[in-house]
Amino acid sequence: MKLDEISGKKTVAKYEKIAVDIAYSILNDEWEIGEVVKGRSTLSGKYSVSPETIRRALKLLEDLEVVEIVERKGVIIKSKTAADTFIKEYQSKDSILTLREEIANLSLNRRNIEDSILEKIDLIIEQAMILRNVGIIYPLEIKVPADSPIIGKSIGEIRFWEHTGATIIGIIRTGHLYLSPGPKLVFYADDLILYVGNAPNISGKIQKLVYKSTV
Repeated sequence: MKLDEISGKKTVAKYEKIAVDIAYSILNDEWEIGEVVKGRSTLSGKYSVSPETIRRALKLLEDLEVVEIVERKGVIIKSKTAADTFIKEYQSKDSILTLREEIANLSLNRRNIEDSILEKIDLIIEQAMILRNVGIIYPLEIKVPADSPIIGKSIGEIRFWEHTGATIIGIIRTGHLYLSPGPKLVFYADDLILYVGNAPNISGKIQKLVYKSTV
């Protein structure tokens, strides 16, 4: 049993499936202990696979002491207890791989959701800038003074939104506009912060953060 490298989904080899089925047959007394199953071709016909696949399945069971392969005689059913142990171990591995697959799918879904959120934020910013240009909405601005306590700190570090309720939609620095800056962007002196928001006393909160922050 292994995981597909591209899809991340579990894949089970045919010989493993056959080994499990044989073990179940032994556990359900379809074959008795000491019974001899003659010829791989018999099993090959039963499972509609090649003799090589049957050989690998039987080798797996022999390694686990479920059966014993005797040349010119056949396959001897050896242990119901070993068959039961093999099935339980297989089920345990299958359960772990199923959980891994589910976690991988959740992780992928999370990334898709995060990407979608960022997309929507970019659209909001784009629309805000467009509306500003036509005179409907004007993002507010504040300049970072040379003695500001936020200099050298990132947007995420000072928890800008949590403290002010405003969203930074851009930073103008030395004539260059940085749209939708991420939480890792560090503030510099003379940065012009462009922000939007409708929280009460939003300008006062931002001035307190930029001029008198204790963050």
